[in-house]
Amino acid sequence: MQYRSTRDSNTQVTSAMAIKTGLAPDGGLFLPETVPQVSLPEIEALCGMTYNERAVDILSRFLTDFTQEEITTCVNRAYSREKFETEEIAPIFKLNQNTYFLELWHGPTCAFKDMALQILPHLLLKSIHKTGETKEVVILVATSGDTGKAALEGFKDVAGTRIIVFYPADGVSDIQKRQMVTQDGNNVDVAAVCGNFDDAQNGVKQIFTDKDYNEMLAQNGFMLSSANSINWGRLVPQVVYYFSAYANLLKNNEVKLGDKINFVVPTGNFGNILAAYYAKEMGLPVNRLICASNENNVLTDFIKTGVYDKNRSFKTTVSPSMDILISSNLERLLSLATNGDDGQVKAWMENLKSTGKYEVSAGVKQKILETFWGGFCDDDDTLDEINRVFRETSYVMDTHTAVAKRVLNQYAAETGDATKTVICSTASPFKFSDSVLTAIKGAPETGDAFTQLAELAETAQASIPKSLAELKTKPVIFRTTCEKDEMVDVVSQMLNLA
Repeated sequence: MQYRSTRDSNTQVTSAMAIKTGLAPDGGLFLPETVPQVSLPEIEALCGMTYNERAVDILSRFLTDFTQEEITTCVNRAYSREKFETEEIAPIFKLNQNTYFLELWHGPTCAFKDMALQILPHLLLKSIHKTGETKEVVILVATSGDTGKAALEGFKDVAGTRIIVFYPADGVSDIQKRQMVTQDGNNVDVAAVCGNFDDAQNGVKQIFTDKDYNEMLAQNGFMLSSANSINWGRLVPQVVYYFSAYANLLKNNEVKLGDKINFVVPTGNFGNILAAYYAKEMGLPVNRLICASNENNVLTDFIKTGVYDKNRSFKTTVSPSMDILISSNLERLLSLATNGDDGQVKAWMENLKSTGKYEVSAGVKQKILETFWGGFCDDDDTLDEINRVFRETSYVMDTHTAVAKRVLNQYAAETGDATKTVICSTASPFKFSDSVLTAIKGAPETGDAFTQLAELAETAQASIPKSLAELKTKPVIFRTTCEKDEMVDVVSQMLNLA
């Protein structure tokens, strides 16, 4: 299977090359030329498989230049009991007759990003070998919180790679920051950016598309790649857990084969929900994909109006991983919705860059509305939903999952749709203990993040994830802070080129 750029269909590469380079030379995103199909009997067969076996099955359909053995090796190294606290990897929790949580946070960093970033380093190394690459690969990452730690943990001490993570100085939780600045590994670097996530993401994209700078890196034995969801190797593993969720519902007699279900996905960069869309296009029985946003509701407005407009005030919220105004992966959906019209997609992206907005055609808008529904809620509603669900069921949600649950309430009230629905639970509540305790108790007893972990454990009658409990004694290693226009200089310094 070949992969093409969203902005130039003539740019075609293998999956290994797409994973190695991350971003297309023209600034576009790679996506498969065709979407492989999965039949209902094949979905039924997933019921008798482990998560790892399901992953091999789905990934093999996309990574056709990888052998079955290579994919199996990558999968087994990624999804092990050594790294995940549950044998199921991505278990389903039944909240009520119609609602389920797909818990994606049982990995080493307690966030759904582990589902992709534990396997991406292994896919990348295989891709490097397959393409004959001899340069050291520099993984450049912008994060709104969770991706950074997950990428650092996944790539630490991986031979032939360096990883540099930029995060917004005041745009992540205390726990998220602590996870990054205490990261060990001989090939990792971290820096805070004075600005928001979009500033960090734009800075990274500019470095990727700076031809002169990339030529200088090549002359010094380096090449850039990405661990953000712009990298296909990061996105395709996320397709797996949607099939796995359906297989688990089928196995537990919660649905019958062929029954359609809804998914609710809290999202900022549109990667997680795009993976769900790919699952649907492959044949997974999906009714609606409900896109849940916080007050940075650029995606909600786009889905409802067909106008993408980032020209609005940026909100810092209690769900910081969704504090994003430029949703990079939406570009892939636009390519799919226009049947690969690279000229049109390129024009929209140029408009976004020059004016901060674009408007899709009525036909594209309608195609998106056939599958997607968008909603958002503010911080007060987010905290209220955490409180309500905890009081009624004793189940504790993090802030991002709570956004999804609140938006599901909106969707059900507006549409009357009673289809069984799976909510993507994207982070452990312990990562946001301050906000969760505020929701449940009115306020935490102290402002200390680690005391709050213990308080939440007692309140929720739950165990603190081991990786978070260990943070308290880990020394701070990284203290670099830079302006957004200094990011390229920071990269050079970290690579000893300046």
